[in-house]
Amino acid sequence: MTITFIVTTYNRTDALLAVLRSLARQCHKNHQVVIADDGSNPDQVHTLFEQCPDFNCPVLHVWHPDVGFTAARARNLAARHATGEYLVFLDGDCIPTRDFAVNHERLAEAGHFVNGSRVLLAQELTNRVVNQEIDLYSQPALFWLRARLSGKCNKLSHLANWPFNIFRVVKKFKWKGIRSCNLGVWHRDFASINGFDESFQGWGHEDADLVLRLSHLGILRKNGFLATEVFHLWHPESSRDKVVDNKHRVLARMKTNLIWADKGFRELDTSENVELAKLTKLTKLQ
Repeated sequence: MTITFIVTTYNRTDALLAVLRSLARQCHKNHQVVIADDGSNPDQVHTLFEQCPDFNCPVLHVWHPDVGFTAARARNLAARHATGEYLVFLDGDCIPTRDFAVNHERLAEAGHFVNGSRVLLAQELTNRVVNQEIDLYSQPALFWLRARLSGKCNKLSHLANWPFNIFRVVKKFKWKGIRSCNLGVWHRDFASINGFDESFQGWGHEDADLVLRLSHLGILRKNGFLATEVFHLWHPESSRDKVVDNKHRVLARMKTNLIWADKGFRELDTSENVELAKLTKLTKLQ
């Protein structure tokens, strides 16, 4: 199978580069990486172009103008340029663990999407990572035990590996734990629900809406715990002024059989604004 990793970013290139350094160690010729840039400043983009690590697969940077929090649109634009049969969505502050790519591939199954999990890192450890003082990819279990005891991370689930499908599948929509910062879905299923709904305003719950519509389509949730963890770098909390409105929209949609996004993936074909998106190839093959 072919996989496209879609990595969302906005004005945080130091964190993004940490994510890309981990992905570069795992990606191979059947992979593609698309950076979904929600309007980063020119200096941030320049740093990305200068310091992007070498990959064994194609890497694209898809940028559109900064008009506020429009991560749904950035992800849809990136998906429009994805060549993979399977899409894995990542945030640009979520560093994949060592076996992230191979485990997402192993868990991929027709009729299912994979809901990944995350390990939260404290500010001190985050600063060491983005300043390249420490490489999380190669740290032993003892390092993580000390980090957990000192409060530098919130759990140790990435140290275990559960290779089986048993206990993973959730047959009904379940809001808890939905995260588009670590989500695997078949490209065809993503297109069948019209992708992320760009009509959601501001931060919050556009990922729950996506999962709800996948559920209405008949796609089952498979949890990726103990397999597809990411290290979530610390950051100040985003503005949540629209989160209540967005939650109410999802709650209302739970009472329907809605599958199709009001404004999503397919509208990119006819939108004049798509012409403003910039597409840059960053591939520097090893």
